[in-house]
Amino acid sequence: MEERRKMKLEKLRVKIDKLDSRILNLLNQRAKIILEVSRFKQQQKKSIYSPEREAVILRRLIRKNKGPLSSEAIEAIYREIMSYSLSLKKPLKVAYLGPEATFTHLAALKKFGSQVKYISCLTISDIFLAVEKGELDYGVVPIENSTEGAVTHTLDMFIDSDLKICSQIVMNISHHLLSRFPLKMIKKVYSNPQVFGQCRMWLEQNLPSAQRIEVGSTTQAAQIVSHQKYSACIASLLAAQKYNLKVVAQHIEDFAHNATRFLVIGKTSAEPTGDDRTSILFSIKDKVGALHDMLVPFKKHKINLTMIESRPSKKKAWDYYFFVDLEGHHRDNNVKMALSELEEKCNLLKILGSYPKS
Repeated sequence: MEERRKMKLEKLRVKIDKLDSRILNLLNQRAKIILEVSRFKQQQKKSIYSPEREAVILRRLIRKNKGPLSSEAIEAIYREIMSYSLSLKKPLKVAYLGPEATFTHLAALKKFGSQVKYISCLTISDIFLAVEKGELDYGVVPIENSTEGAVTHTLDMFIDSDLKICSQIVMNISHHLLSRFPLKMIKKVYSNPQVFGQCRMWLEQNLPSAQRIEVGSTTQAAQIVSHQKYSACIASLLAAQKYNLKVVAQHIEDFAHNATRFLVIGKTSAEPTGDDRTSILFSIKDKVGALHDMLVPFKKHKINLTMIESRPSKKKAWDYYFFVDLEGHHRDNNVKMALSELEEKCNLLKILGSYPKS
């Protein structure tokens, strides 16, 4: 009986080996075609990275997938295949809000995979500047959290920048309390302001007397705590591994469905895929009912708005810019007509980019 089982196992392994050989051959065939596409794009002076093509491929594969592999597994496998495809000619250089192990770093890895070159930047402004100068190809920046709302610094950067949004990443975010000491000994908690906002209730219930100290990133918080007594940080599990910290409490975010949206910024917008989102900003004339008038074209052309935020212009008191996310690509006929009518009514209209939905 035991011998029969061994023989059956060996036969299954032989089948796997044959399949692996076929997969390897197909991957190399795919890589050769990618090189041809890359040469064609260089001749046409087009970007090697095509977020719209990436989205179409993933959607088609997930739609055709019959299991037992999950959709998440298919996406993870093809993320690395696409990542290596991008590196065949020259690795892309992608900026993220650092240091390593921040949630923005994790979002960049989720979008671009392991084969591109990642550059850590200290501030959102640094990311915009590096991409604008052409020192880096793309940047990944946070834009909004489902609990705390918009990241205003990112919104403000778009006012004067010519960069375009070409893709987005939506990540479920889990926060963990990390330390070298047990919960009852913790006197200080480090993290960034957004994260404190997402874990407010847990901290009030479990560490009401602990001092909360704001720093630039969750990773910076972990760095500090790794050398400081009676302190803790709120950060990712990757940060715990990197800085040899213990997980004192897991999933301390106040709401289970805590997600953050990140944007990929570059010099070009994405082509239409049929399932897109567009981000715009506009300023309005100072009159009664002005904002209402700005929104009428979207209702008229049956366009769903998914986000609207206001920011002071910082040029004139009580003068505001409005940021709007809407469903559709700016080349779609209904979106094109709505934006044309909006432009007639407002002082300034700026299309920040159209990109595939996650």
